[in-house]
Amino acid sequence: MSITLDLSRSRDAAVPARRPNLTGLTRQGLADALVEAGLVPQAKARMRATQLWRWMHHYGLTNFALMTDVAKELRAALAEAFDLSRPEVVERQVSVDGTRKWLIRMAPGVEVETVYIPDVGRSGALCVSSQVGCTLNCTFCHTGTQPLVRNLTAAEIVAQVQVARDELGEWPSPKEDRRLSNIVFMGMGEPLYNLDSVADAIDIIADHEGIAISRRRITVSTSGVVPQLKALGERTQAMLAISLHATNDALRDELVPLNRKYPIAELMAGIRAYPGLGNARRVTFEYVMLKGVNDSPAEARALVKLLAGVPAKINLIPFNPWPGSPYACSDWGTIEAFAAILNRAGYASPIRTPRGRDILAACGQLKSESEKERASVRRARERAIAPLAAPDRDPAFYETPSQDRD
Repeated sequence: MSITLDLSRSRDAAVPARRPNLTGLTRQGLADALVEAGLVPQAKARMRATQLWRWMHHYGLTNFALMTDVAKELRAALAEAFDLSRPEVVERQVSVDGTRKWLIRMAPGVEVETVYIPDVGRSGALCVSSQVGCTLNCTFCHTGTQPLVRNLTAAEIVAQVQVARDELGEWPSPKEDRRLSNIVFMGMGEPLYNLDSVADAIDIIADHEGIAISRRRITVSTSGVVPQLKALGERTQAMLAISLHATNDALRDELVPLNRKYPIAELMAGIRAYPGLGNARRVTFEYVMLKGVNDSPAEARALVKLLAGVPAKINLIPFNPWPGSPYACSDWGTIEAFAAILNRAGYASPIRTPRGRDILAACGQLKSESEKERASVRRARERAIAPLAAPDRDPAFYETPSQDRD
């Protein structure tokens, strides 16, 4: 005889309901939440929301009790109903070049990596994730080897910025001399498969009374979810980056499997229709340099032809090795020759300086699963990286990740 125990009730009883986290709500959503909780009358909701907004997003507070211009009784009621806490930082790593990477646990089994890169844009850029894992399976990308767990909420996206500012000591929001001046949605996941949360997060990050990072300093990178491009531009006014990597459908089908659904001609038509596109709002095309795959002079000329008429900047990205990757990085001479062809055609085409490779924090290396790297694998990766530190390359060709400078 077998006995089956139903433990569902005891499990539910053991796990208290999570209080809603206010930091992921837009201004209107925050006002609505206060009214729906019965804490604030409709007539005062907007005023109270503005008070809380500044405490949360300008001063970075996580404790209602410290909000001194809010009545003591209301502060206590807010603490009972809502949450302001940060997610758990499971691991912190700092590269030899100053790049920082955080492994952040949003919930049990839900972890993402977030990377801060100093000396990018005005001061420094934060590379944030929009999903846990990814569905796109781009063959050169480490994140693509991790199955999608779920979309991140707006609160979880904003939390990555908050964690970075906590650790950089950037509260209250500085007007000048910022260490974190730019946001790039170039971390884990495809942002346009989570557009609602991404758009809400950008509204929160860009609000001038809070974190106050300009929309022109927020870049969203997509592999080419064409039907969502127009909505991205209309809803966020963010700068657009396209993860391109090939100039013909046959190769891009292999490197970026999403291309089979939205081929290059369809992608380029969507880009040309992107709201606000112009010389002041150029599209950044990301092109990872893979040895013997997409790095020939013929492909550079094909890229020039493909982008004709599009206000564009082209970021050439030396391939960043990861354990088990099937590709190698193009030689520096090959990359420089590729860049020279683009430059002669009138395109700004900086070669992105690899950052954070020693902690697997560089472009295409993010993956949140905890994996112990065997010494042999680590040595092989270090050997692959070593030739890329060529001391005699022309510094005029090189730049850190995509952000135009004011």
